[in-house]
Amino acid sequence: MALRRAARVILVGAPGVGKGTQSERLLRRFPQLSSISSGDLLRYNVQQRTPLGIKVESVMKSGGLVSDDIILRLISNELTQRGWLNSTHPAGNVLTLASSALSAEGAHSFQDDAEVAAFLSSPAQARGFMQSQLSNDPAHSFLLDGFPRTATQAKRLDEIVPINLVVSLKTPVEVILERISGRWVHEPSGRVYNTTFNAPKVPGIDDVTGEPLVRRADDDEKVYLARYKKFQETAEPLLEHYARQGVLWEVEGMSSDEITPKLISEFERHFVE
Repeated sequence: MALRRAARVILVGAPGVGKGTQSERLLRRFPQLSSISSGDLLRYNVQQRTPLGIKVESVMKSGGLVSDDIILRLISNELTQRGWLNSTHPAGNVLTLASSALSAEGAHSFQDDAEVAAFLSSPAQARGFMQSQLSNDPAHSFLLDGFPRTATQAKRLDEIVPINLVVSLKTPVEVILERISGRWVHEPSGRVYNTTFNAPKVPGIDDVTGEPLVRRADDDEKVYLARYKKFQETAEPLLEHYARQGVLWEVEGMSSDEITPKLISEFERHFVE
């Protein structure tokens, strides 16, 4: 189905609520929509053993949240490089996931965390973000999966790009715990399976490559509950921020299949009708 105006959308929900599933279904339904996932990008860096990946690996395994400032800067530059954000800033101010691992030509070079923090906390214009020039062309549509996580991130994102729909996905925590207990992942591709639904054809083996599946370290129940508590602490002010802007929509369901029809209908109401 074709979009008639630009969709700049964020999905917010507890870990395991099904943000990835809803993203995939939106992408299939609306071909003009592009996607970026902060979680996928972080996991890629962990797999590649980049400096960023090494730094955040222990935090992710323990259920902690990675620095808001670093995630914001990395995601913003991913949007710009992919052409979803038509802001005008000097090439020398680009800091991407790739350039965090290798010294790229024109990229900022930092000696320590203090320099990174000082750069990220500076005003948007000083960091290289000029006022974005976004048209309402549907080709500019994108979906941010799982980002921002905090009201601070959201306010800084406001400096760069106006979000026009924020979806709050809700499923009871007991249901999520049951769901993640059967989850297996093919790390190189990010494909996710579940033994209770969407099971692999051969237990423990990826359908496409035949390579082994693994359990994510953060799918442990104790680790999950720690992450869930942190999510609750940050989600309330985040959702309040977008509610004040009039772009928040909440949907609840016991499963992804229950949520999807409601989400598609709301999406069409905003960007198709």
